Parts: sequence; structure tokens; C-alpha cells
Amino acid sequence: MDRLTREDLKFFAADDSRWRISLYMPVHKAGREKEQNPIRLKNLVRRAEEGLEERRMRSPEAEQMLRPARKLVDDPLFWQNQSDGLALFISGDSFRCFRVPIHFQELSVISTRFHFTPLLPLFEDEGRFYILALSQNMIRLLEATKHTVDEVDVESLLPALGEALQFDRFEKQLQFHTGTSTGRSGGRAAMYHGHDPSDEEKGRLLRWFHRIDDDLPGILRGGSPLVLAGVEYLLPLYREANSYPSLVEEGIPGNADGARPEELHSKALAIIEPIMTKSREEAIAKFSGLSGTGKVSADLDQILEGADHGRVEVLFVAEGAWKWGRIAPDGSIVKSEGTEGGAEEDLINLAAVRTLLNGGSAYALQRDRMPCGEEVCALYRY
Repeated sequence: MDRLTREDLKFFAADDSRWRISLYMPVHKAGREKEQNPIRLKNLVRRAEEGLEERRMRSPEAEQMLRPARKLVDDPLFWQNQSDGLALFISGDSFRCFRVPIHFQELSVISTRFHFTPLLPLFEDEGRFYILALSQNMIRLLEATKHTVDEVDVESLLPALGEALQFDRFEKQLQFHTGTSTGRSGGRAAMYHGHDPSDEEKGRLLRWFHRIDDDLPGILRGGSPLVLAGVEYLLPLYREANSYPSLVEEGIPGNADGARPEELHSKALAIIEPIMTKSREEAIAKFSGLSGTGKVSADLDQILEGADHGRVEVLFVAEGAWKWGRIAPDGSIVKSEGTEGGAEEDLINLAAVRTLLNGGSAYALQRDRMPCGEEVCALYRY
């Protein structure tokens, strides 16, 4: 099972003459609906096979192409620990499967490029943030989005407290206890009891926090926001040592030791959401302020060309919008009023992939929130 990252955008941008199949389906986690998940996938694969045969692919070739997807249907291990949605991408030389925290509508798309736009919410530029949990037993780092939270292996990335400050020689005086995590050198992490450390203890904590702060820039990606969690006396001490520019002012007070990742994620999300939505709202307002100028456009042809050359700063896509067509050999765009077929592809999908690949941002909005009133529009860098 693959993990979806920004590096996968190149995978979605690839285009050739071979058919590429994109399958999306919701995954139910309880009751009778959960039991139907394998049947839904089986039916979805059958629809893809029928689509290939309509495109004159021989039945044995279609069956071979879809064989990796069919193997999943009856695999009980595959159906364990599922997320809200399942996305499968199949071509003659590759098969990739992603569990994603989005509840998709069932969808089967056959084109010369993989279909990406249902995944767009996972790639919005404000989506990633981190939680640094400072507890009495260990340091925990969580990488999160609006939909997901995952533990980062801090044992190999952050210094253990015992290693950093050599607390073992102060064991009797400072009454610390060891935790369960281990550091780079195999030493066990340690932390103080109590909530009112002495000046000597504060000095040692600050030196430890400075060591952590030295390592964080190499771990955190893209200047993403960082939320602190921990007992109240630790948070201001860490802020004193901090040099990371995206540390969020508000933290999560309380003992984070033993807190489930989902619990910390829920509390952090309440802090982060206003920050996460700010850039999107600012982009919408900026588009409206530039309406009627050459810095904005709702012309798909112009947007595709601009995205290809890195001009698109922000792309807005209406949820569920499609525009079928193809790129001619001379680079011109031939649009179709029909649905998928032949060598055509969803041009809005192509615009989104090009925008993200060239460093732009892309947002999937409800149709009544589109700043231009159209299915796609763009804010240009220049």
C-alpha cells in the first residue's frame, strides 16, 4: 500500500498512448456496508474492464492489466485498517493503491493520464502541520493534515534527553524517571516529575530544548505550522529555545503522555484550522480584487498554458467539474462537449497537476464559492 506524497504529482502528470485507469471508491468501516466493500471493488474493476473492451482492447490483455486490482478483492488482510477512501491507479507497467482520508464517490476513469482531482484536498498548500508533544516520559512528533495524523520516528531523529544532557549523573539529586523511548545511542529518554522545576532544572531543560530545536528544521517540511503540546511549565521553556519561524502561538496544555494521536490531532486542528483557511480566503479575496485585469482568468486554454509555464499562482476548481478534450501534437487544445472517450482527458485535471508541479496552489471549492462563477479560474503570478 503506497503513501501519497507531493512527489507523486509526477506520476499523475505522465502521459503516453497507453490506457491508464483511475478507480475511486468509498470505504465503509462498520456493519453491512463494510461487508460490501470487496463487492464494490469487484464491480468497479468490472466496469473498468468493460471500458477497456469498448476501447478495443482484447479481453485477455484487459484481464491481465486488471489482475493486481482483482487480487485485492478476496484478500482479507488488504481490507484491514482501511481509511475513508480507496484510490487505485493501473497501467500496463504500474499498479498503485492508496488508502486516503476522503470519502469518494465511486468513479472509474480511463484516459491517457491518471485522474487526480478527487485527491486535490490532500494537496492544498495549507494542509500539513506538526504537533510536538512534550511529556514526562518522551518526546513525540506527529505529522498531520486536516484528515490524517501519523507518528514520526523521533527515536532516530531527535536527541534523547539522557544523551543530550547526561542526566544519569544527576539521578539522585533531580529525581527523574526513565521513559520507554530510546535515543540515537540507545540511551533511554528521561524527564522530571513535578510541575515547578528549579532554576537549575530549567537551565538543563533549555539546553535540551535547544538541541531539539537544532534538529527540527531538518525534519519539518516546507515551513509547516508547529503546535506544542505538554504540561504548562514546559511550553514557555520550549518557546524560549525555539527558532522555528512557524511555531504557533497557542499550544495544547496538559500531560501529553499516553494521549492518542487522534486526540492530539483533534485539539491541534481546532488551533490550526483558522490558520489553514487564511491563505485560501486571502487568495479568493485577491482574485476578486484583481477581477478584470490580466492577473486573473477563467479561460481554460489560457490557464493550461499558464500552468505549464509556471504562471499560475493559485488555481480554483469547482468540486466535481470536468472538461474533456485533448492536447494536439502542436500543443493546441482541442475541447470536447462530450464525455470521456478516445484519447481525450479531463483538462481541468491537467491544469491542477501542472499548477502543483510548478509550485502553485490549488483549491477545490464548492461551486457557489468559486470567485469567478465558472468551473475553473486562476490567479497569475505575473
